[in-house]
Amino acid sequence: MSIVGKTFPDIQVDAMNEMGDTFKINILEEAKKNNKKVCLFWYPKDFTYVCPTELHAFQAKLKEFEDKNTIVIGASCDTPEVHFAWLSTAKDNGGIEGVTYPLVADSNRNLANMLGILDIQSETYNELTDSFILEGDNVTYRATYLIDEEGTVFHEGVNHMPVGRNVNEYLRLIDAYSHVQTHGEVCPANWEEGSTAMSADSKGTAEYLKNN
Repeated sequence: MSIVGKTFPDIQVDAMNEMGDTFKINILEEAKKNNKKVCLFWYPKDFTYVCPTELHAFQAKLKEFEDKNTIVIGASCDTPEVHFAWLSTAKDNGGIEGVTYPLVADSNRNLANMLGILDIQSETYNELTDSFILEGDNVTYRATYLIDEEGTVFHEGVNHMPVGRNVNEYLRLIDAYSHVQTHGEVCPANWEEGSTAMSADSKGTAEYLKNN
């Protein structure tokens, strides 16, 4: 179930910073108490292949996110200790040394399960052991959430494991949503910062289409 237009779950989870400190973080509170937007991106596993390219790509654009009043947070179901081992591994050896934004360590999968983003293909009950057998890796897809200053999700997207994200698209979406917040206009297809928006009525649509 999509949570776009809804409040992000109010739950504390473990996280790790680049200094190796484990702490509790509540994504909803981060947005509301700091009056900032949040870009939360999930990736399947530490020490894998597409994942480090994404973490470095978000780091490369971190200043642009900050300039747009947005906090970047990465997330996976790895433990804090594994996060720190990866943070301590050099980039040219497949690591993420140099990443400075926090990484959620949802090892109990509470938040990922709430969001419905775990790779569980099937679940079979075993009467003999009174347990469930899972098919799938039980790790997260490449899910991304953009959350506004009030904790409302204004974008949700999920990529399959092999497909990396385009970080610039999240910057564009933040610009578009900020324009809506500030000006009350809506943003048409392919809108970018500085281009023409439109009023949310038939006249506005007709005028925009006439000129574009």
